[in-house]
Amino acid sequence: MKESQEQSVVSLFLTGDIMVGRGIDQILPRPCPPNLYEPWVKNAGAYVELAEVKNGTIPRPVDFDYIWGDLLPELERFPTDIRIVNLETAVTASEEAWPDKGINYRMHPDNIPVLTAAGIDVAVLANNHVLDWGYKGLEETLSTLDTSGIAHAGAGKNLAEALLPCTAELPGLCRVLVFAAGLPDSGIPPDWAASDANSGVGFLPDLHGPAAERFVRHLRRFKDSRTIIVASIHWGANWGHLIPPQQSDFAHRLIDEAGVDVVHGHSSHHPKGIELYRGKLILYGCGDLINDYEGIEPTPGFGPDLGLVHLARIDAESGRLLDLRLLPTRMRRFRLLHPPRKDIESLVDTLNRHGRNLGRGLTATEEGIIVLRK
Repeated sequence: MKESQEQSVVSLFLTGDIMVGRGIDQILPRPCPPNLYEPWVKNAGAYVELAEVKNGTIPRPVDFDYIWGDLLPELERFPTDIRIVNLETAVTASEEAWPDKGINYRMHPDNIPVLTAAGIDVAVLANNHVLDWGYKGLEETLSTLDTSGIAHAGAGKNLAEALLPCTAELPGLCRVLVFAAGLPDSGIPPDWAASDANSGVGFLPDLHGPAAERFVRHLRRFKDSRTIIVASIHWGANWGHLIPPQQSDFAHRLIDEAGVDVVHGHSSHHPKGIELYRGKLILYGCGDLINDYEGIEPTPGFGPDLGLVHLARIDAESGRLLDLRLLPTRMRRFRLLHPPRKDIESLVDTLNRHGRNLGRGLTATEEGIIVLRK
């Protein structure tokens, strides 16, 4: 975490799903046992082999900064105050896979430096994989993040803890609070909902009922003149560019009624539309950044190997977006690389078609960075 270099400006790194389990975990220095409970794949090493068949040999073990590839020098060029990701992997050596779930992601706790190598500050945990290895797996995930100095939001030993924000203090500027919650349409089992007596995730059964109302009221209590609020929401299907009206209505409500400054949406495996609403940034679906899907036949019309890192500069006093840079990435041999120009242009076209109130829209610079022209 770095102090802001400019008066009254908060710079945020926001991205979607970071899935560092299964095949990714297998190439790191201390992998978990590779056993899986999927219908067709029983060994996590198979995902490494599929990627190698498609794009070439992956070294094993790799250094912890390996998977970040070309992104790390970009982050040196564009420093940020806080780096926030949706960590869609349990960090545990637990062998107690959640029964009948089928897809169970985990990374060995000794591999946690793969996150600190990229300077990740906040891990959002209200998602459909954090409890893949049971309550013991969740407990170990929380303790490992605490030990490594990575803050977390969206899961805890009870409901109150799951709904508490993590706090980043920017001395002399403001504080940034990150809240997180997830919905069943993202694949979160209702049984995972935290309660007064049980650990679990911050869970919203829908976007219009009593739980959603309580969530809005809860966030509103934290808002003041020196607080930037990020609401990180795991919602919606893996595929499709349609933004459901209930999502946009709820995002607007978070801004209007709870004082939220950034809505950080994720669950889609590809980047979705972006909206500027009353000057505030809404990311409806940040897409996957890191996963082990490289060797899997993609869903027609989508490219899960293409990702985005969203770099947003926010006015610390008003919470309004000052500017937005998007760093496009592509997974090759389980490593983030610069994508070809044609893929960047295609991404720009898709985001512009599905974005809202973006002024003159997004455009790609000669360097291949996507910027917002307001």
